[in-house]
Amino acid sequence: MKSQVKTAVILAAGMGSRLKDHTEDQPKGFIEIDGQSLIERSMKSLLRTGFTEIIIGTGYLHDHFELLKQKYPVTTFRSVDYSTTGSMYTLYVLRHLIKSPFLLLESDLLYDPAALVFLLEDPLEDIILASGATNSGDEVFIQATADNKLQQMSKDRNILKHISGELVGITKLSVATLARMCAFSETHYNKGNRMLHYEDALVGAAALHPIHVKVVEDLAWCEIDDDNHLSRALNLIYPKLKGK
Repeated sequence: MKSQVKTAVILAAGMGSRLKDHTEDQPKGFIEIDGQSLIERSMKSLLRTGFTEIIIGTGYLHDHFELLKQKYPVTTFRSVDYSTTGSMYTLYVLRHLIKSPFLLLESDLLYDPAALVFLLEDPLEDIILASGATNSGDEVFIQATADNKLQQMSKDRNILKHISGELVGITKLSVATLARMCAFSETHYNKGNRMLHYEDALVGAAALHPIHVKVVEDLAWCEIDDDNHLSRALNLIYPKLKGK
């Protein structure tokens, strides 16, 4: 059965301040691995997998993303408050563009394209993709129930009762769950807290309706937030993915 999910939403507003030498003149999604930027590599994987619409939430140096429209079916929406808000705010301000189930991705990922298929072939509507331990530093750890329903996420593993996996940064979501995430976020925004991350909103939404966690233990992937991550991408992850 073909997947009904044809829309991808990429969060790409951040400044990439921990990658100063690489992001002074470009967003971190434009860091290149073997001559190709992270975001274009991701978009090509999405298009090959059957996606027909890509929405990018931009902010820092947004003109770079405008140029992508010349080659790809891309819609952009800029968060003008990108420097003082968290990733959930980027999703929140572009919510009106999302009309159907979608895949939510971070812009700074290098990943095996099979990750997309793992989510699309699963009949469940709301699924967070997780991996086994990466020991990469700056991980977001996930705590799930015995039947794989999200309970909590944190970079501080000590506040979790157990660790079920690590957040990859690719999540399949329904429009109804997006609405729950936005409603949860509004309670924080009304109190002046706009630094909320989308991971926090996922946990908040999961308290109202189950969000499942799909763990692929040996998935090849990495997020690139600092120079150590970039070195790991170049020397460990990309050699595994070359040719895919």
